[in-house]
Amino acid sequence: MHGEMEDKCGIVGIHCSDESKNVASFVYYSLYALQHRGQESAGIATFDSKKGLNYYCGMGLITDVFRDYEIHNLTGNRSIGHVRYSTTGQSKLENSQPFVTDFGDGFIAMAHNGDIVNSEELRKELIDEGFYFKSDCDSEVICYMLKKAHYDNNKDVLDAIESVCKRLVGSYALTILVDGELYGVRDPMGIKPLAIAKRDDEFILASETVAFDVINAEFIRDIVPGEVVYFKNDEINSHMLESAGKCKLSHCMFEYVYFARPDSTIDGVNVYKTRMNIGRQLHELYPIDADLVIPVPDSSIPAAIGYSRASGIPYGEGLIKNRYVGRTFIMPTQEERELAVRVKLNPIKEAIKGKKIILIDDSIVRGTTSKQLLDLVKEAEPAEIHFLVGCPPVISPCYYGVAMATKKELIAANYSIEEIQKQLNIDSLGYITLESLVKAIGMPKENLCLGCVNEEYPTELPDGIEAETYYKP
Repeated sequence: MHGEMEDKCGIVGIHCSDESKNVASFVYYSLYALQHRGQESAGIATFDSKKGLNYYCGMGLITDVFRDYEIHNLTGNRSIGHVRYSTTGQSKLENSQPFVTDFGDGFIAMAHNGDIVNSEELRKELIDEGFYFKSDCDSEVICYMLKKAHYDNNKDVLDAIESVCKRLVGSYALTILVDGELYGVRDPMGIKPLAIAKRDDEFILASETVAFDVINAEFIRDIVPGEVVYFKNDEINSHMLESAGKCKLSHCMFEYVYFARPDSTIDGVNVYKTRMNIGRQLHELYPIDADLVIPVPDSSIPAAIGYSRASGIPYGEGLIKNRYVGRTFIMPTQEERELAVRVKLNPIKEAIKGKKIILIDDSIVRGTTSKQLLDLVKEAEPAEIHFLVGCPPVISPCYYGVAMATKKELIAANYSIEEIQKQLNIDSLGYITLESLVKAIGMPKENLCLGCVNEEYPTELPDGIEAETYYKP
């Protein structure tokens, strides 16, 4: 449910062989296409063979961050970029990325999507060795580990990356500039997505293929889990981590359910088709007699279309989303919280009144936003409300880069489906089953990370780890 759950970040990297070119504007537009993955901060770092490192970060949407900063000041033919939503670490400028650190007369700049579950242990080790942290973000831990490993491995970048990745537990997709050379890294489980494309004499790395579309780059392939890519002689070079192929693949299922844009394809699976399949699976599970199928915009639109086509029940807009609303802060009073929902969504009373409606949403997490939404819909006086959910009940927190809630806040971890239906005061409530979701995605169940719905996590979790560490309201 939008507002109850956020992905951590979107990352981009561009390598151009022509030193006379500036690529920052292409990074900017690629990040623009990934804005849905993070709206709290944005940043770009570039390398110019004459001027060295340039970078700029700020709080807010990418259009806000670079409104008063001339993008052409970021000169150079190698660049990385980042948009962020905070999971580990608070929402503040010090946590914005890319992170940059110097060593000797060189530098490392790094952008990270994911979450490192053993980051506190690694941070303490680095502090004991004299490193000073400006942020409380796990991504800075990786950056300093790379700096240290670069020294320890006689400045061999691949050896440094290998030694760092051996210590990391969790999810990570990285774009890294080391003295102007671009590297892309994906964790051995493939939890977070990373792909590669080509445009003229440029190679582009990005979290989603939609970032390639906006700059007219041609998708080449997904980065293989456990792979490090870098670029020499206008070719993609590949190095496989020692742990590659030894870990269980665990692609995040929420990429397909909610996070990714529907016009993206991730690990060979088209997101739009998956969400259409979710709608068809929901119809197989819940063949309801109704007058209208309505999505909660925007991520649930394909699922609602899929249900409509499978059932023959007309698809219709019943909720209008205000697309000019940016981030909303935590409201101090119940009245203000309800107002925030009304600003974002408004029911079309003429379309709903007196109708038996099927309302389709991508997920229910804490349940508070769902209740507020349904209260709005009820004001339009439908005859019946049947609420269908395109994700199985979320019963456990995520520790790999999804900010959702603690276990005590997850409604499905504390109440049965019948009790949730009663709380929401609707005619019926139906969740997609885990088996039906896996079928909709079309990927083997063993290749998906499903920890938040079945508590089977792909890594060991540190003793005493608390979800509060990872969820910052």
